[in-house]
Amino acid sequence: MKAIIITKPGAPEVLKIKEREKPQPKPNEVLIRIKAAGVNRPDVFQRKGNYPAPTNVPQDIPGLEVAGIVGEIGAEVTQWKTGDKVCALLGGGGYAEFAVVDARHCLPVPSNWSFVEAASLPETVFTVWQNVFLRGSLKSGEIFLVHGGSSGIGITAIQLAKAFGAEVYATAGSEEKCKACEDLGAKRSINYKKEDFEEVLKDIGVDVILDMVGGDYILKNIRLLKADGRLVYINAMQGGKAEIDVSDIMKKRLTLTGSTLRNRDASFKAQLSAAIKENVWPVLEAGKFKPVIYKTFKLEDAAAAHQLMESSEHIGKIMLEI
Repeated sequence: MKAIIITKPGAPEVLKIKEREKPQPKPNEVLIRIKAAGVNRPDVFQRKGNYPAPTNVPQDIPGLEVAGIVGEIGAEVTQWKTGDKVCALLGGGGYAEFAVVDARHCLPVPSNWSFVEAASLPETVFTVWQNVFLRGSLKSGEIFLVHGGSSGIGITAIQLAKAFGAEVYATAGSEEKCKACEDLGAKRSINYKKEDFEEVLKDIGVDVILDMVGGDYILKNIRLLKADGRLVYINAMQGGKAEIDVSDIMKKRLTLTGSTLRNRDASFKAQLSAAIKENVWPVLEAGKFKPVIYKTFKLEDAAAAHQLMESSEHIGKIMLEI
């Protein structure tokens, strides 16, 4: 099979298309003939040598989410059959013509969705469901703020929070990106290059914040939260350190938490997948969520896709089509 290989840690140009042996499914796995794969920020970190893959997946083939057709099933698999259209969360190996995955980590391609659209879902939906709705406990009627609102995570968080009844705010880095966030359901999106989001929202207050920025946002987030507010971290691209006065947390009974997903065990991801199928898939089938695909590249052009990802020009998802 053809696959994109990280030939050495470095710039996008280290991504090369090469031949690799097609993987074989274990008893609890399915083999997916991949039609599309999502490009995500962790793929960039892995390419640079800063985010190693788990030991049970290819170490030099990036890719955390795919969609395609089930080609083979392991002896213990009962919920899927060959020919089924699925999307799946992977620990790695998605930039390829084939991949194997735990059958429990697959979800059906939503009705009337293309493979490219379906492949844009798993990494972001799993991350948002875990962090916004499970760790952050976002409820209908609460106020939610997501930083990086025009990213793949951001567009997913905005739409799901809105669908479940929250009042949504976002930050983004241009007027075009802010408009995109508002078109997706944000009541207000704040251009952080022109305005201070803390000043804009201080009289409103926020119940749940999803942050991937860190840096000087950390203290601003804490000050913005209402009593019993929840601050959830999935990254800290501007730095993860801040001097915090614990009394601020105590007085407002705040919860500061965060998580990573890639290295969680298979059973945890299976439970997450089942919850997403029960709670999120009806939202997709009802048309209350739309995929936002910024640009699609051929598999062999993965380096160009990574260049675009690092430019941060995009709104929504960057995809590979196989």
